[in-house]
Amino acid sequence: MIWINFLHLYQPGNIDGRLIKDAVEKSYERIVAALEKNPHIRFTLNISGCLLLRMDELGYSDLIRRIKTLIEKGQVELTGSASYHPIIPLIPKDEAISQIKENEQILLKCFNYKPRGFFSPEMAYSPKTSKLIKALGYEWLILDEISAAEPINRTSAYEDRASGLKVIFRSRSISQTFVPETILALANKNSNETIITATDGELYGLRHIDPQGKLESLLKLTTYKTKTISEFLDTSSAGPVTLRESTWESDEDELENGLPFALWYNKNNAIHKELWKLTALACKTIKTFEKDKNYAWAKWHLARGMASCMFWWASGKDLRHVFGPICWSPDEIERGTNDLIRSIRALESEEAKPIKLRAEKLHAKIRYAIWKKHWTNQ
Repeated sequence: MIWINFLHLYQPGNIDGRLIKDAVEKSYERIVAALEKNPHIRFTLNISGCLLLRMDELGYSDLIRRIKTLIEKGQVELTGSASYHPIIPLIPKDEAISQIKENEQILLKCFNYKPRGFFSPEMAYSPKTSKLIKALGYEWLILDEISAAEPINRTSAYEDRASGLKVIFRSRSISQTFVPETILALANKNSNETIITATDGELYGLRHIDPQGKLESLLKLTTYKTKTISEFLDTSSAGPVTLRESTWESDEDELENGLPFALWYNKNNAIHKELWKLTALACKTIKTFEKDKNYAWAKWHLARGMASCMFWWASGKDLRHVFGPICWSPDEIERGTNDLIRSIRALESEEAKPIKLRAEKLHAKIRYAIWKKHWTNQ
């Protein structure tokens, strides 16, 4: 059996440090220690740039150094991404490019590393996004199997007809289990399959307690092999495939109803629509005032405010079937809106004042809407 495992490590750039501490000490430390103890194991990781900045700020430079050592040994491959985890198909192209390039600079600083592959946050795919990623020099994407608009073999490599990027698809059914437990059962059966899994790294300890240490038991076995995604693609032929707009949480009903990014933009969700109005206003305003003396500070708030989390927490979707919560939290929505409004407030130009008043009115409308929904469940 060949196991190709992708792990996504991310915490929002604007959350409390204690929550990052929990993720580091319950999941990230565990993953790194397990790899160090099993030098025959290879994983592909995405570590969001904003998380690396916060880890360094919070004193986890030694963990970053240990990850760098695993990269140098060939056990870990990293992917590119957007530094603050936005849904790339939903944000302006210039903002996407800015965050992708910032993420590259963070990986160079932390690891002296240039990735070949790319992880679009939440595996959000659109043809325009794919073409942008290709133009920025990346070779491949990892996507969920639902992204394929035609029948596929989940264990084969493909090439996106829209962009020419190579594509690998995760098995959703296995990835939505506690993966080490599932793979352990298959490995003990001496399966001849190639299995591709992709999950959040926080699954391994933070979101799912594993008192029996099944991850560690699995990695000790020698009855299967692991490969990074690039290693797999380097030895695989890639046939063409047509892809459709989607994410790793999309379902067929959503796609049929024209809602490929429903957790983050649902045209039937009134709060989503208002959040995207504020996001668009912030993007347009910051771009208009590029020469403002507080532009860099405003841009920093904008990037944090565009993170996927604010929209995710406004969706109301029940994700307990994948070790997640019910996606509703007024506090988390406000965390994002506060960064968006601060991006506009930060501008010094007198000419920005009328826009500030418009933004404040919209911000207040959103706050009222989310708390009204919360307290009245309407």
